[in-house]
Amino acid sequence: MAELAIQHQPAARRSGGSGRWRAGVWLLAALALPALAATPAAAAKAAGATAASAAALTQQSETLRRIAETGTINLGHRESSVPFSYYDQRRQVVGYSHELMLKVVEAIRSELKLPALTQRLVPVTSQNRIPLVVNGTVDLECGSTSNTAARARQVAFSTSIFVVSTRLLVHRDSGLKDFPDLAGKRVVVTSGTTSDRLLRTWNETRGSRLLLLSARDHGDAFQSLEAGKVDAFMMDDALLVGERAKAARPEDWTVTGKPLSDEVYGCMMRRDDPAFKAIVDRTLNQLLTSGEALKIYTRWFQKPIPPKGLNLNWPPSEALLKLYQQPSDQPLP
Repeated sequence: MAELAIQHQPAARRSGGSGRWRAGVWLLAALALPALAATPAAAAKAAGATAASAAALTQQSETLRRIAETGTINLGHRESSVPFSYYDQRRQVVGYSHELMLKVVEAIRSELKLPALTQRLVPVTSQNRIPLVVNGTVDLECGSTSNTAARARQVAFSTSIFVVSTRLLVHRDSGLKDFPDLAGKRVVVTSGTTSDRLLRTWNETRGSRLLLLSARDHGDAFQSLEAGKVDAFMMDDALLVGERAKAARPEDWTVTGKPLSDEVYGCMMRRDDPAFKAIVDRTLNQLLTSGEALKIYTRWFQKPIPPKGLNLNWPPSEALLKLYQQPSDQPLP
């Protein structure tokens, strides 16, 4: 910097012949020389400290150690959880949750000082997502998984990334407005979800004798509804809006009903790995509180999205905006 400053001195001052000026130049150069001489050593010391920091992280975390050794991270994703994590028309994984997860991956790469980090994408379903995290097949899953106390006994959840309510998707001419209207009707849920458990419990306690059917994934459930095989599809409202957008005639379908529950989504990872969870949470907290997560939300819920370029027109709820302001990794009561 001293050398550059000298080179950029005005020409009149450089050629003025002043002894005092020449003395000042030599003084500046003399002062700069020790700093310049120390620069390689300082850089080496800083590099050593950086490497030590990354090494310390891998000693604290089995997940980070394996990622560092292999240069690969295993990411769980959904195939049809629109607009959170799903395949677009080119079978590329896209979505709100997936975009947040990629931000976390970049933070992990940076923390470990890796020049590159290969992403191995692993498709998961509602039924196998938790077992695949537990057995090590998946390091991190960000999709549409509700954080519950029961699930938290099997896996660790990150800072929450979304807030949903469980409601119904029905044809606009069905006459179905709320859950009590389902008596004697055929209702589909996605197997392995909290909606599956909630509706079974609700049906047993109410004795409404509805016919409850299960589907492998949200896309399959909506196909059953669109084909007239069932009368309603119960799921998280944001997912129902996403399925409606895929319909041949989206305007024929409506989300209705007083919510049976309010839930939060989080990213899943293995338990007992606090160093790994700390990086995930720190990154998500920054995204939520900085306004970046809201920008990502707008991109997926309030602008045209693949595969058909439809706009979900789903403004953020007050509960979601509160979560952005006050991040938490706890399930809703």
